Amino acid sequence: MTNTNSDDGLIPKRRRGKKAKERYFTEETEEAIVQYLGSTSEEFRNKIFKEKIYYPFYKLSENLIHTFKFYYTEVDDIEDLKHEVITFLLEKLHYFQAGKGKAFSYFSIVGKNYLILYNNSIYKKKKISGELEEVDEDPEILNSIEHQETLNNNLEFLDLYILWMDYHLPNIFPKKDEEKIADAILEIFKRRDNIEIFNKKALYIFIKEITDAPTPNITKVVKIMRNYYIKLFNEFENEGYLKF
Repeated sequence: MTNTNSDDGLIPKRRRGKKAKERYFTEETEEAIVQYLGSTSEEFRNKIFKEKIYYPFYKLSENLIHTFKFYYTEVDDIEDLKHEVITFLLEKLHYFQAGKGKAFSYFSIVGKNYLILYNNSIYKKKKISGELEEVDEDPEILNSIEHQETLNNNLEFLDLYILWMDYHLPNIFPKKDEEKIADAILEIFKRRDNIEIFNKKALYIFIKEITDAPTPNITKVVKIMRNYYIKLFNEFENEGYLKF
């Protein structure tokens, strides 16, 4: 089992430029993951994990925790929570299939699902074991309750939907022109906070400009994506997370 203790110097010590910080999970990371999975040498796996996979996993865990505010935890420190996520990602690493989707999307979904389930589990244990007054007054629990209520919010689900679709896009749309349209739609979803006018006509025009695709093709892709949205939202409502 690969050791993820930061005291062992697994975080690279060399200084990273601005570009490296912005793109911590690169094609080189994905290649390293493929090499890790293709090797049976424990020594080689430990080396490549330490040098090329650990830091991207660390940053991914950090970003998931802070972006979605998973601050309710049993561990002493957020750093400990990051390493729990890294350990879980390592345990699930062998499920990744090269060529099936982007490694970043896959591990983002795996990491976020873990944090959702972890957060829910901690909240339930605290609620059952704690005194009623403690539950009512603990600000961390109150924040956790607010988080539970947001799990069923469409915007919360949309983040997971984007990641899930991004990963499965090549299988859902084997035709390159349709995949290009779907990718453009997902890109709009990703930038939704920066879009001032978010209506059907404007979106179709924007997608046509990006893909140069005829309207019937766009409509077909939109319908397929809508069907997946409904299916996945029902799964999310029932299970609390999305399955791979």
